[in-house]
Amino acid sequence: LVVASVWVWAIVFEKVTSLRRAGRAADGFEDRFWSGGSLDELYDVEGAKPAHPMAAVFGAAMTEWRRSTRAAGAHIARGFARERVERAMNVTIQREMEALEKWMIFLASVGSTAPFIGLFGTVWGIMNSFSAIAQMQNTNLAVVAPGIAEALFATAIGLIAAIPAVLAYNKISTDLARFAARLDGFATEFGAILSRQSEATMAEASLADDPRTR
Repeated sequence: LVVASVWVWAIVFEKVTSLRRAGRAADGFEDRFWSGGSLDELYDVEGAKPAHPMAAVFGAAMTEWRRSTRAAGAHIARGFARERVERAMNVTIQREMEALEKWMIFLASVGSTAPFIGLFGTVWGIMNSFSAIAQMQNTNLAVVAPGIAEALFATAIGLIAAIPAVLAYNKISTDLARFAARLDGFATEFGAILSRQSEATMAEASLADDPRTR
């Protein structure tokens, strides 16, 4: 239980640090994304080798988009690229969130099982105390109290391990859900931008092919 408690605090520190780092990186990336600069330049700087989840989502979408534009009849390919781009972003979001959620199952397990492990230790300690009392044939409080106190200490350690694990799990789960929603929102907005570009490209191609516009 003591080892589990130390591990819980290590995981909490790592998760809080990772989420704060990812949030700050996402803030900076969104500022650059909405600044009106070239998406291709942003991709070359951050999307090609992403260092944080939002850049990874952007990079996955741009990579799929570029593959479509390299196909024969780029304007036709773009018209059918939206589903592939959305799929690439969804897969990337799932992969990035799985990385951020690593060890969360351990927090949940400690929070749910540590009190029972401590209770088991308490029951076992009290059984040993009663056995010692029976052997010594002495019910003096000075004889009974140390064994019972030692047995109850196991429950205390179990609660010390479980309470922070439960609180941290609930808080971090909420933060993870909020960050996942942020990535989903960015993916939706970016998909809409690419869709509008696709529609504009197809409209220009249709006008170019129309003999009445020549």
